[in-house]
Amino acid sequence: MLPIALLFGFVAALANLVGGLAITAKPRWDETFLKYFTAVGSGFMLGAALLHLVPESIERTRTAPLWMLAGYLLIHFAEHTLAPHFHFGEEVHHEAGLLPASGLVAVGGLTIHTFFDGVSIMSGFEVGNRLGLLIFLAVFLHKLPEGFTVSSIMLAAGRSRAAARGAAAVVGAATLAGVLVAGLFAAGFFEKVLGARLAISAGVLLYVAATDLIPEVNRERGIWLGLMVFVGILCFYLTETLLHLFGI
Repeated sequence: MLPIALLFGFVAALANLVGGLAITAKPRWDETFLKYFTAVGSGFMLGAALLHLVPESIERTRTAPLWMLAGYLLIHFAEHTLAPHFHFGEEVHHEAGLLPASGLVAVGGLTIHTFFDGVSIMSGFEVGNRLGLLIFLAVFLHKLPEGFTVSSIMLAAGRSRAAARGAAAVVGAATLAGVLVAGLFAAGFFEKVLGARLAISAGVLLYVAATDLIPEVNRERGIWLGLMVFVGILCFYLTETLLHLFGI
C-alpha cells in the first residue's frame, strides 16, 4: 500500500514544482486558468471531505469531530500565524515589498500544510484504493496553486528565481514526507488511529477548500467562477461513481 501511495504522492508533489516553474517562467502571469482550476479544486475537496472522509472517520472513532477541528485549526495556525497575510493562489508582485524573511515563513507554513496532504493520501489508501484515488485527486487539484503561491511570495520577498523554484520543491517534498510518515505510523498498533488521521485529513481539506480557496473564488465578479465550485463537487461525485463501477 505504501509504494502506491508514494507514487501518487510523488505526482502530487510534482504539481507543486510545476506551479513554481510556471510563476518563475516569466515575471507576470495570466491567472484566469489558475482561478478556474482553483474553483474546481475547492468543490472537489469539499466533496471529498464532507461526503467521504467525515462519515468514514466518524464510523471509525467517536472522537472524530475533535480530530477534525484539530486538523482545521492546525492549518489555520500554520498559514495565519506562521505565515500571516498571505492569500492562497494569489499572484504576489514585487511591488508588494515583502520582507526577505516573509518568503521563508510562507514556505514553513505551506510545508506543514502539504505534509498533511501526504498524510491524507496515505490514510485514504489504507481504507481502500477508491478513497485513496479520490483524496489524491482532491489534493492534486490544489497543488498547482500551492506552487504558484509559494514561488510568488519568494519572488516578492526579493529571492532569486532559483530560490523560488527550490521553495516549490521543498513544499512538494513535504507531501512525500507526509505519505511516508503516515505509512510508517500505520504499522502495528498505530493502525488503530486511522480514524483520527482520516478526521484530521477531513479538517485539513475543509480548511483549504472553505477558508483558503472559496474566498479567492468569491472575490471575482460574475457567476461563472462561482459555478465552478459546483462543477468540482459534481466531478467528485462522478469520479467516485466511476471508480465504484470499475470495482476500485
